Amino acid sequence: MEKLKSLIDTAHQLRAPGGCPWDAEQDHRSLVQYLLEETHELIDALEKGNRDEVLEELGDVLYQVIFHSDLASEGTLGEAFDLEDVAEFMEQKMRSRHPHVFGSKEELERFAAETGDDVMQNWESHKKKEKPGRTSVLDGVPQTMPALALSSKVMAKAEKAGILEGLSEPVVAMESEEDLGKLLLAIVASARSLGLDAERALREATRELQVEIRAKELEEDFDAGVIGQG
Repeated sequence: MEKLKSLIDTAHQLRAPGGCPWDAEQDHRSLVQYLLEETHELIDALEKGNRDEVLEELGDVLYQVIFHSDLASEGTLGEAFDLEDVAEFMEQKMRSRHPHVFGSKEELERFAAETGDDVMQNWESHKKKEKPGRTSVLDGVPQTMPALALSSKVMAKAEKAGILEGLSEPVVAMESEEDLGKLLLAIVASARSLGLDAERALREATRELQVEIRAKELEEDFDAGVIGQG
């Protein structure tokens, strides 16, 4: 990992006295736009399947992680931490969420998984153990996601928890992602012809859906409490 250490040292030197003034002026918030840009560029490269572009864009995203970690090592977010701490935390998290691989003999048997679906059945319970303070299946869902991805994430979470019932068949006829893509383009074109913002409209509708889901959760908790008292 000598090259990784060298890159970490380079990032630190750029922010240190005598380094780059621009780097030295940045903070976590000012870097958010670059993290978003680099992430989208990486996604674009991955979808193209271009080896050289993926190599470059992975490097750009990695540098963002290093930059933020170097900032955090100075206590910018409270108690200081660095990239080593990030790696240690992530390793513990991955081992905790994969007891079917890293668990005790009992856990290997209890969480045995042969398919990805087997793993996902236990995934949410592992996450609940890590974050017991969460009161809703929607807690932790990043609201800054693009509206289409956010709506899909919200519905998936609610369906998995049994709060929403998934469709047995599509409301709109389609047979492939190609059909879906054309339909979405048609919706966006129609919205534009009416001067409507499709992204904002879907985000607002998803926000209302989240309010309904959280209200449903509260109703179920209340009903469970009443039953328990009875």
